Amino acid sequence: MTPAKTARHNPGGEAVRAVLPSSAKVHATKTDHADLIVNGVPVAIKWVGEGWLGDVQPLLASRRNRPDIVVARRMSPGARVALSEAGIGWVDQTGAAEIVLGPIVVSRTGQPVPPATRPPRWTPSVLAVAEALLCGTRATVAAAGEATGLSTGSCTSALRILTDLGFLSARAKRGRASARRVSDEGRLLDAYAAAAASMTPKASLQIGVTWRDVIVGLAETGKTWDRARVAWAVTGAAASLMVAPYLASVSSAEVYVEAGSVVELQGVATDAGLRPIEGGRLTLRPFPTVTTRRLATEIDGLRVAPWPRIYADLRTTGVRGEESAEHLRVMHDR
Repeated sequence: MTPAKTARHNPGGEAVRAVLPSSAKVHATKTDHADLIVNGVPVAIKWVGEGWLGDVQPLLASRRNRPDIVVARRMSPGARVALSEAGIGWVDQTGAAEIVLGPIVVSRTGQPVPPATRPPRWTPSVLAVAEALLCGTRATVAAAGEATGLSTGSCTSALRILTDLGFLSARAKRGRASARRVSDEGRLLDAYAAAAASMTPKASLQIGVTWRDVIVGLAETGKTWDRARVAWAVTGAAASLMVAPYLASVSSAEVYVEAGSVVELQGVATDAGLRPIEGGRLTLRPFPTVTTRRLATEIDGLRVAPWPRIYADLRTTGVRGEESAEHLRVMHDR
């Protein structure tokens, strides 16, 4: 069997070949238990797509038929740690790898990962409407408009794009069954999170705080913003403590506020008596979508962002953040 055929059967085969040392004797095969023979050892390879922690967790939950090597487009920090702890090798398409096959040990850092690019057709309006749908808003122009505050034209266009992308469907073309619905919430959440990562507001401001308890400090600061009529919402790890606790505590926080530039962020900080400082434990950012601001909710005195936004922000903040994101996802699905 040629390498090209191996790649068609399993897109991870060529990625594994590329990171093995040139001295390794590699032969293609295709049995129920192996995709390659490396130095006489059968090796089973599993392709898991993007490579987030959530992509490898189902595989790790099964004790049977586990692969020797898992391959992805870009293996996230959380996925790398989980696979390593399970004794499973991994490779991604940046060239990064961690494999142990008998006497062969491979450890590569890979090429730097470029900034996330915006997926085709995902605009700020599409992102805002998708966020609303994940929060339970019906897939109608009227409902989307009420939830997001966007114009009828923007909502119509966003719903059409989400339908064209396969995230919305209807049981019939006409009649009572013609209303569109989210066809697969999990797939929409993954696409939303990827788009959100590519459209993160560039403006940010780090603030020095002396809070002993981050949650208490955020609540007190929030009262000051409320009096100044400044919209705000906590996201990330601090918000996850309120929505779906996983971490025992947090030492820093990220807050979205009503501002459009660094200068406006500085004004919001001044309103609360806060002082910008490089490396500060509090980070202020502009609201990423109109939905994030409008659908934020209050929990025990803390205003928190909608759960899809918290999820999207968590999974880009390292191993513990990604673990918290997947915990939030599981808790929401229950």
